[in-house]
Amino acid sequence: MASYVIHLAVGEEYLRNFPNEIKNYDEFIEGIIYPDSVKDKSLTHYGPKSSQVNLRDFFNDRDINDDFNKGYFLHLVTDYLFYNKFLEVFSKQYIYNDYDILNNDLEKIFKVNIPEKVKGSTYRKTGKTKILNLEDTIKFIKDTAKYNLNDIKAAVLNGDKNWLEIRPLKRI
Repeated sequence: MASYVIHLAVGEEYLRNFPNEIKNYDEFIEGIIYPDSVKDKSLTHYGPKSSQVNLRDFFNDRDINDDFNKGYFLHLVTDYLFYNKFLEVFSKQYIYNDYDILNNDLEKIFKVNIPEKVKGSTYRKTGKTKILNLEDTIKFIKDTAKYNLNDIKAAVLNGDKNWLEIRPLKRI
């Protein structure tokens, strides 16, 4: 899973790119954080792991007909792109440390407000990252937020492999 701060940064950037799409900010943000706020993330990510999101299965269960579900779907799209298009290597040991190092800068750059219910799950550290770097992560956030959710929905439901194929990650 991408970090809460990355997910929220994508959400804030999405709102800037599509200012008329979301009517209820709080519901949208609640949808963004919901999939990672449960114990069994395979249930909320529609795959065996949060890194193996099945975007099509989301539409067997829900639709993007309200702001909560739009936030929820944006979360899944972010995870899908993060693991299948962005990350080159993965290490649980390193990635969480990288999140903690990047969080402060990403919060400032994207004007992220951390919801009260996840404040205890976001940390800040200093140091050097091992997998992620700030410039690439900023680009990932901006690029991800440019996708219109309705366009992705249409692509997913039409079987577009760019939104359905799971790429195995190299582990370090």
